[in-house]
Amino acid sequence: MTLRDGWRLEMHASLPSTADLCRARAEAGEPEGLAILAKEQTAGRGTRGRTWTGPAGGLYLSVLLRPGGPAGEASQWSLLAGVALAEALSAQLPDPAALALKWPNDVLLGGRKLAGILAESATDSQGNLAWLSLGLGANLAAAPEVPGRATACLAEASPAPSPEAVAWQVLAALSRWREVRARAGFAAVRAAFLARTAAQGTTLTLRLGERTLGGAFAGLADDGSLLLRVGGRVRAFAAGEVTIGNQT
Repeated sequence: MTLRDGWRLEMHASLPSTADLCRARAEAGEPEGLAILAKEQTAGRGTRGRTWTGPAGGLYLSVLLRPGGPAGEASQWSLLAGVALAEALSAQLPDPAALALKWPNDVLLGGRKLAGILAESATDSQGNLAWLSLGLGANLAAAPEVPGRATACLAEASPAPSPEAVAWQVLAALSRWREVRARAGFAAVRAAFLARTAAQGTTLTLRLGERTLGGAFAGLADDGSLLLRVGGRVRAFAAGEVTIGNQT
């Protein structure tokens, strides 16, 4: 385990899932600041129960926070993690502006998925966050094939960095944005996310379970919910899966 700037980075040659190990440590009472990095991941998890291929050379990192606050703020921490992850990854590219964020949890390179975030949490008896696990995965050396998704990797645009080096950059960015949030509130995180995401008016398709809904991107609400203009009315959505373009 390596200590730096309040983080305890624990490195493993291989794990089924860094998120599963982070959850187990959280439930066992591990203090916040734990970061778990695996050189490969054999049973990684994405959102909505998807599996995520984890060959050697990618970033497979989960971090444990105990931020307190209402349980409803967990999604805001996911957006903060997206901003931090995009900041760290963009530093590896000749053109940092090539990266974009897609609500709620994807980092895109040239419109293809480069990285994603999996946020998991538990609440205490008062309804506040007891712990929060942020799983951050990024394609560094190779882009695994994912059915129905176009993927990208950093190695397409620049030499692939080492996962450990990127992990420390991500942890530093998380610390910076956590300080920004403490000082300026979630509004500053929201503004940073909007600066890297689709332009307002972009046509989006939102999948809500078995139902899909098309509309125009109208920004993010104060709490981080997606704002979608549908039939002349702006509606807010706290969850869902977004694709760019009309796919209804």
